[in-house]
Amino acid sequence: MSRAATLLACDWGTTHLRAWTLGDDGTVLKDRGFPFGVGRLSAGEAPQRLAEVRTALGAQGLPAILCGMVGSNLGWVATPYADLPADAADLAAGLVEVGDPAGRVRIVPGLRTPGFNGAGDVMRGEETQLFGWLAAHPERRTGRQVVCHPGTHTKWMVVEEGRLTAFCTAMTGELFAVLTKYSVLKSEAPAGDVTAFEEGLNAAGAGDALAARLFTARGRLVAGGRAPESASSYLSGLLIGADVATTPALIGIGLAEPVALLGDLELCAHYGRALASRGRGYEIFDGEAAAIAGLHALHHGSLGR
Repeated sequence: MSRAATLLACDWGTTHLRAWTLGDDGTVLKDRGFPFGVGRLSAGEAPQRLAEVRTALGAQGLPAILCGMVGSNLGWVATPYADLPADAADLAAGLVEVGDPAGRVRIVPGLRTPGFNGAGDVMRGEETQLFGWLAAHPERRTGRQVVCHPGTHTKWMVVEEGRLTAFCTAMTGELFAVLTKYSVLKSEAPAGDVTAFEEGLNAAGAGDALAARLFTARGRLVAGGRAPESASSYLSGLLIGADVATTPALIGIGLAEPVALLGDLELCAHYGRALASRGRGYEIFDGEAAAIAGLHALHHGSLGR
């Protein structure tokens, strides 16, 4: 006996959109990825694209809940940021409904904080994964948790008694992309050389003097005779190693605190190697499953209970 879909859930980022139709209990019935992230949309195009998603997944008329950069000034509508400290109930209270003739559509707000130096920091999308992860692991809503969401803009987060109290963004993934495409360190080789990655982790040292450490990616090829195809793996290890070594302390994360890695499993595994190299414990959790859990729980008003 087939189940009926009751919700269209979407994680709509800058480069792509991931969509799922869910049953009433949160079971995924259909899923699909689409190449039209908000960075590729023209003004006013978002409703049309969501209509295409509905057609592809047979989700006409279903209520929809969206998270990610679709709620930014690049997306459908700029939803207000909720301030830290924030819990799941604060996030649910900030849902913004937008007009769409095809069905009810709500967009999850982002979160903001003064940041480690008062200049400000923001997130969109990671908050839904975080609170979905907490919803799926109720025991983690008590005490203190350290969560890292690796990515283009890696988020380090502190959760206390179910409330997000601090986070910090590190542009680790974006630095890797820019350096491998446009700098003297450019490389088209995939970052799959484990030995070179480990060498990069070691080269990160304490994570200080990053500008000088980065040039070792050039020096090891020209003066050290390393294979050019190992360059991107080395650079990946160096950047991730420096991130792990330095960023947590900016928001008061102690050296001995274990880390929950939440996100893409392959990228989380790279961060896990970096954490292990520094003697820090970690667990890995699937970010997609957390996003689905968060969107489903927000829709049903169960987050924060």
